[in-house]
Amino acid sequence: MKRRDWIRWGAAWLAASGTGLGMAQPAAPLVEVWKDPQCGCCNDWIRHLEANGFRVQAFDSGNAGMRQRLGMPQALGSCHTARVGGYVVEGHVPAGDIQRLLRERPAALGLSVPRMPVGSPGMDGPEYGNRRDPYDVLLVQRDGSTRVYASYHQTQSAAPAATADRWAEGEVRRIDTAARKITVRHGDIPDLDMPPMTMVFQVRDPALLQGLQPGARVRFRAQKADGAYIVTDIKAAP
Repeated sequence: MKRRDWIRWGAAWLAASGTGLGMAQPAAPLVEVWKDPQCGCCNDWIRHLEANGFRVQAFDSGNAGMRQRLGMPQALGSCHTARVGGYVVEGHVPAGDIQRLLRERPAALGLSVPRMPVGSPGMDGPEYGNRRDPYDVLLVQRDGSTRVYASYHQTQSAAPAATADRWAEGEVRRIDTAARKITVRHGDIPDLDMPPMTMVFQVRDPALLQGLQPGARVRFRAQKADGAYIVTDIKAAP
């Protein structure tokens, strides 16, 4: 056999055996994420996924409607809702648990880390002071029942802030007067049992936004109503 025939035969064999240099690699799993555009911890979670081999397509339209549409119970809700490989992923679920879900393919709706536990991916930046609260990743069945899929119970908690007068403190990051929204990077919010993070709040009375500017330190009270977080009072911090 001539040399060029050997080369041609070898190239054909490599292509047939799937070991050719030009063989297409499997695409990274695509995660679709619904979130608020100003939610800092959501963006940090997306970066966590991308650092662990996922592709991400984000929709900055909020997640309450999509959570309901996909069948994730409200009681298991968090600040973002995602979909990957036919599963629903709610909240700050570690990338490793999503990878395990896609390998094992259980008959289930998906995974949830309810609320926003400090120390979970996206909630573990330096602004949280190395705090690590225990939390569980839940496997959610289509009937809404759950079981623990993974546990993260190593703790290293920062000293709790004084909450005698139930005011939270933070820094204004953005104000949207037309939409009656304010973005605040805040500490613990006792009335909501919410850890430090950057969050978009609705404002009960647009007059509360008068005189506020991005960068201002503020004290505020907030409550949750109909799935929304609402600032009920706000003033300049002393």
